[in-house]
Amino acid sequence: MTSTATASPSEPLTDEHLEILTFEQQWWRYPAAKETAVRDLFGMSMTRYYQLLNRLIDHPAALAHDPLLVRRLQRLRAARAHQRSARRLGFERTSH
Repeated sequence: MTSTATASPSEPLTDEHLEILTFEQQWWRYPAAKETAVRDLFGMSMTRYYQLLNRLIDHPAALAHDPLLVRRLQRLRAARAHQRSARRLGFERTSH
């Protein structure tokens, strides 16, 4: 299954969008296992998957469908963006 576009904000979620949200409810211990599952289930690279997922979690219908999951994914995305910014600015945390 491959997707070429994400629904516009006024459109309902597609079956693929719902499958991705269901898939994201799982917790993956190993990134390689998730990458294999994404390729097998959705027929796309991790880069393409995350592009689609990032647009999907900004979709109002996704938030209405599963607010806890979507908010968790939005928080994780924001935290990663903050970490990238901190690294670029030289504020990377060091552990003691």
